[in-house]
Amino acid sequence: MKVPQHVAIILDGNGRWAKAKGMPRNYGHAQGSKNVERICEEAWKMGIKYLTVYAFSTENWNRPKDEVDALMKLLRSYMKTCLKTAAKNDMKIRVIGDKSRLDQDIRDRIDELEKATVNNGGLSFQIAINYGSRDEIVRAVRRLAQDCVDGKQTASEINEEILESYLDTHDIPDPDLMIRTSGELRLSNYLLWQLAYTEFYFTDVPWPDFSKEELEKAILQYNARDRRYGGVKEEPQNV
Repeated sequence: MKVPQHVAIILDGNGRWAKAKGMPRNYGHAQGSKNVERICEEAWKMGIKYLTVYAFSTENWNRPKDEVDALMKLLRSYMKTCLKTAAKNDMKIRVIGDKSRLDQDIRDRIDELEKATVNNGGLSFQIAINYGSRDEIVRAVRRLAQDCVDGKQTASEINEEILESYLDTHDIPDPDLMIRTSGELRLSNYLLWQLAYTEFYFTDVPWPDFSKEELEKAILQYNARDRRYGGVKEEPQNV
Protein backbone atom coordinates (compact mmCIF):
# COMPACT_ATOMS: atom_id res chain seq x y z
CA MET A 1 0.00 0.00 0.00
CA LYS A 2 1.34 3.40 -1.03
CA VAL A 3 1.19 5.85 1.87
CA PRO A 4 0.62 9.54 0.99
CA GLN A 5 3.51 11.79 1.97
CA HIS A 6 1.27 14.63 3.14
CA VAL A 7 -2.24 14.35 4.58
CA ALA A 8 -4.42 17.36 5.35
CA ILE A 9 -7.48 17.00 7.60
CA ILE A 10 -10.51 19.19 8.29
CA LEU A 11 -11.39 18.30 11.89
CA ASP A 12 -15.17 18.49 11.73
CA GLY A 13 -18.01 17.27 13.93
CA ASN A 14 -16.73 17.88 17.46
CA GLY A 15 -19.77 19.87 18.56
CA ARG A 16 -22.32 17.59 16.94
CA TRP A 17 -20.58 14.55 18.41
CA ALA A 18 -20.84 16.06 21.89
CA LYS A 19 -24.49 17.09 21.41
CA ALA A 20 -25.39 13.54 20.36
CA LYS A 21 -23.97 12.38 23.68
CA GLY A 22 -25.88 15.01 25.66
CA MET A 23 -22.70 16.94 26.39
CA PRO A 24 -21.75 20.59 25.74
CA ARG A 25 -19.95 21.48 22.49
CA ASN A 26 -16.78 22.34 24.40
CA TYR A 27 -16.57 18.74 25.57
CA GLY A 28 -16.44 17.67 21.93
CA HIS A 29 -13.65 20.14 21.17
CA ALA A 30 -11.64 18.82 24.13
CA GLN A 31 -12.02 15.22 22.99
CA GLY A 32 -11.20 16.22 19.44
CA SER A 33 -7.99 17.83 20.67
CA LYS A 34 -6.96 14.59 22.36
CA ASN A 35 -7.66 12.70 19.15
CA VAL A 36 -5.25 14.95 17.24
CA GLU A 37 -2.41 13.57 19.38
CA ARG A 38 -3.48 9.98 18.72
CA ILE A 39 -3.73 10.47 14.97
CA CYS A 40 -0.35 12.22 14.85
CA GLU A 41 1.27 9.14 16.36
CA GLU A 42 -0.60 6.73 14.09
CA ALA A 43 0.14 8.80 10.98
CA TRP A 44 3.88 8.74 11.65
CA LYS A 45 3.83 4.99 12.31
CA MET A 46 2.12 4.50 8.95
CA GLY A 47 4.84 6.43 7.16
CA ILE A 48 3.09 9.78 6.66
CA LYS A 49 5.68 12.55 6.80
CA TYR A 50 3.48 15.67 6.87
CA LEU A 51 0.14 16.18 8.60
CA THR A 52 -1.78 19.46 8.43
CA VAL A 53 -4.97 19.99 10.47
CA TYR A 54 -7.58 22.76 10.35
CA ALA A 55 -7.95 23.74 13.99
CA PHE A 56 -9.50 27.24 13.91
CA SER A 57 -10.61 29.14 10.83
CA THR A 58 -10.89 32.89 10.25
CA GLU A 59 -14.67 32.34 10.15
CA ASN A 60 -14.70 30.65 13.57
CA TRP A 61 -14.55 34.07 15.25
CA ASN A 62 -18.23 34.38 14.30
CA ARG A 63 -19.20 31.60 16.70
CA PRO A 64 -20.77 32.48 20.10
CA LYS A 65 -18.27 34.29 22.33
CA ASP A 66 -18.36 31.66 25.06
CA GLU A 67 -17.47 28.96 22.52
CA VAL A 68 -14.63 31.05 21.05
CA ASP A 69 -13.30 31.76 24.56
CA ALA A 70 -13.43 28.06 25.38
CA LEU A 71 -11.57 27.23 22.15
CA MET A 72 -8.85 29.77 22.98
CA LYS A 73 -8.55 28.28 26.47
CA LEU A 74 -8.26 24.83 24.92
CA LEU A 75 -5.65 26.14 22.50
CA ARG A 76 -3.54 27.48 25.36
CA SER A 77 -3.70 24.11 27.08
CA TYR A 78 -2.93 22.27 23.87
CA MET A 79 0.18 24.38 23.22
CA LYS A 80 1.57 23.14 26.55
CA THR A 81 0.82 19.47 25.95
CA CYS A 82 1.93 19.72 22.32
CA LEU A 83 5.41 20.78 23.43
CA LYS A 84 5.69 17.61 25.52
CA THR A 85 4.21 15.44 22.76
CA ALA A 86 6.57 16.94 20.18
CA ALA A 87 9.58 16.22 22.37
CA LYS A 88 8.39 12.66 22.99
CA ASN A 89 7.68 11.91 19.32
CA ASP A 90 10.35 14.13 17.70
CA MET A 91 7.65 16.15 15.87
CA LYS A 92 8.36 19.39 14.04
CA ILE A 93 5.56 21.92 14.59
CA ARG A 94 4.52 24.85 12.40
CA VAL A 95 1.44 27.02 12.92
CA ILE A 96 -0.04 28.49 9.75
CA GLY A 97 -2.56 31.32 9.57
CA ASP A 98 -2.72 34.96 10.63
CA LYS A 99 -1.34 34.97 14.16
CA SER A 100 -1.80 38.73 14.61
CA ARG A 101 -5.36 38.38 15.91
CA LEU A 102 -4.36 35.88 18.60
CA ASP A 103 -3.59 37.07 22.12
CA GLN A 104 0.07 37.75 22.82
CA ASP A 105 0.47 34.84 25.24
CA ILE A 106 -0.77 32.41 22.57
CA ARG A 107 1.59 33.90 19.98
CA ASP A 108 4.45 33.55 22.48
CA ARG A 109 3.62 29.88 23.03
CA ILE A 110 3.43 29.25 19.30
CA ASP A 111 6.84 30.88 18.84
CA GLU A 112 8.28 28.78 21.66
CA LEU A 113 6.82 25.60 20.19
CA GLU A 114 8.12 26.27 16.68
CA LYS A 115 11.62 27.18 17.88
CA ALA A 116 11.84 24.19 20.22
CA THR A 117 10.90 21.70 17.48
CA VAL A 118 12.52 23.22 14.38
CA ASN A 119 15.29 20.60 14.26
CA ASN A 120 13.12 17.58 15.09
CA GLY A 121 13.17 14.81 12.51
CA GLY A 122 9.83 13.08 13.00
CA LEU A 123 6.38 14.03 11.72
CA SER A 124 6.10 17.56 10.34
CA PHE A 125 2.86 18.75 11.92
CA GLN A 126 1.15 21.92 10.69
CA ILE A 127 -1.69 23.43 12.71
CA ALA A 128 -3.94 25.94 10.92
CA ILE A 129 -5.04 28.55 13.48
CA ASN A 130 -6.96 31.68 12.49
CA TYR A 131 -6.46 30.35 8.98
CA GLY A 132 -8.44 31.00 5.83
CA SER A 133 -7.03 30.24 2.41
CA ARG A 134 -8.30 33.43 0.79
CA ASP A 135 -6.79 35.41 3.64
CA GLU A 136 -3.51 33.52 3.21
CA ILE A 137 -3.39 34.35 -0.51
CA VAL A 138 -4.25 38.02 0.11
CA ARG A 139 -1.48 38.29 2.73
CA ALA A 140 0.96 36.62 0.34
CA VAL A 141 0.05 38.98 -2.50
CA ARG A 142 0.46 42.02 -0.24
CA ARG A 143 3.98 40.94 0.75
CA LEU A 144 4.85 40.14 -2.85
CA ALA A 145 3.50 43.51 -4.03
CA GLN A 146 5.54 45.32 -1.38
CA ASP A 147 8.67 43.46 -2.47
CA CYS A 148 7.97 44.60 -6.02
CA VAL A 149 7.70 48.20 -4.79
CA ASP A 150 10.97 47.76 -2.86
CA GLY A 151 12.71 46.33 -5.92
CA LYS A 152 13.15 42.85 -4.44
CA GLN A 153 10.88 41.26 -7.06
CA THR A 154 10.06 42.06 -10.67
CA ALA A 155 6.38 41.83 -11.65
CA SER A 156 7.12 40.34 -15.07
CA GLU A 157 9.05 37.47 -13.49
CA ILE A 158 6.34 36.40 -11.02
CA ASN A 159 5.27 32.79 -11.52
CA GLU A 160 3.59 30.06 -9.47
CA GLU A 161 6.79 29.16 -7.65
CA ILE A 162 7.45 32.73 -6.55
CA LEU A 163 3.89 33.30 -5.33
CA GLU A 164 3.93 29.95 -3.54
CA SER A 165 7.06 31.02 -1.66
CA TYR A 166 5.00 33.75 0.03
CA LEU A 167 2.31 31.36 1.30
CA ASP A 168 2.17 30.12 4.89
CA THR A 169 3.01 26.62 3.65
CA HIS A 170 6.22 27.51 1.81
CA ASP A 171 8.78 24.67 1.94
CA ILE A 172 6.00 22.14 2.65
CA PRO A 173 4.91 19.80 -0.18
CA ASP A 174 1.28 20.05 -1.27
CA PRO A 175 -1.07 17.49 0.33
CA ASP A 176 -1.54 14.19 -1.49
CA LEU A 177 -4.74 13.43 0.41
CA MET A 178 -7.32 15.68 2.10
CA ILE A 179 -9.72 14.16 4.62
CA ARG A 180 -12.86 15.83 5.95
CA THR A 181 -14.78 14.18 8.77
CA SER A 182 -18.44 14.34 9.81
CA GLY A 183 -20.13 14.24 6.42
CA GLU A 184 -19.65 17.76 5.07
CA LEU A 185 -18.68 17.90 1.38
CA ARG A 186 -16.92 21.26 1.07
CA LEU A 187 -13.44 22.74 1.58
CA SER A 188 -14.48 25.64 3.84
CA ASN A 189 -11.69 27.95 2.65
CA TYR A 190 -8.95 25.42 3.45
CA LEU A 191 -5.68 25.24 1.49
CA LEU A 192 -7.31 26.25 -1.80
CA TRP A 193 -3.99 26.79 -3.58
CA GLN A 194 -2.32 23.72 -2.12
CA LEU A 195 -5.19 21.29 -2.84
CA ALA A 196 -5.17 21.88 -6.61
CA TYR A 197 -4.16 18.27 -7.38
CA THR A 198 -5.02 16.60 -4.08
CA GLU A 199 -7.29 13.56 -3.71
CA PHE A 200 -10.31 14.17 -1.45
CA TYR A 201 -11.83 11.73 1.04
CA PHE A 202 -15.04 12.50 2.91
CA THR A 203 -16.37 10.41 5.79
CA ASP A 204 -19.46 10.63 8.00
CA VAL A 205 -17.37 9.73 11.05
CA PRO A 206 -17.07 12.75 13.43
CA TRP A 207 -13.55 13.78 14.31
CA PRO A 208 -13.51 12.49 17.94
CA ASP A 209 -14.34 9.01 16.59
CA PHE A 210 -11.83 9.15 13.73
CA SER A 211 -9.39 6.34 14.48
CA LYS A 212 -6.36 4.58 13.07
CA GLU A 213 -8.75 2.25 11.24
CA GLU A 214 -10.57 5.21 9.65
CA LEU A 215 -7.26 6.69 8.53
CA GLU A 216 -6.37 3.35 6.95
CA LYS A 217 -9.71 3.37 5.08
CA ALA A 218 -8.89 6.81 3.68
CA ILE A 219 -5.45 5.66 2.55
CA LEU A 220 -6.91 2.54 0.93
CA GLN A 221 -9.31 4.75 -1.03
CA TYR A 222 -6.39 6.99 -1.96
CA ASN A 223 -4.63 3.93 -3.34
CA ALA A 224 -7.67 3.12 -5.48
CA ARG A 225 -7.38 6.46 -7.28
CA ASP A 226 -5.56 6.82 -10.59
CA ARG A 227 -3.11 9.65 -9.93
CA ARG A 228 -2.19 9.97 -13.61
CA TYR A 229 -5.60 10.91 -14.91
CA GLY A 230 -7.80 11.38 -11.85
CA GLY A 231 -10.81 9.29 -10.91
CA VAL A 232 -10.84 5.72 -9.67
CA LYS A 233 -8.78 2.96 -11.21
CA GLU A 234 -10.68 0.44 -13.27
CA GLU A 235 -10.79 -3.12 -12.06
CA PRO A 236 -8.43 -5.38 -14.03
CA GLN A 237 -10.23 -7.43 -16.66
CA ASN A 238 -9.94 -11.21 -16.55
CA VAL A 239 -8.65 -12.64 -19.81
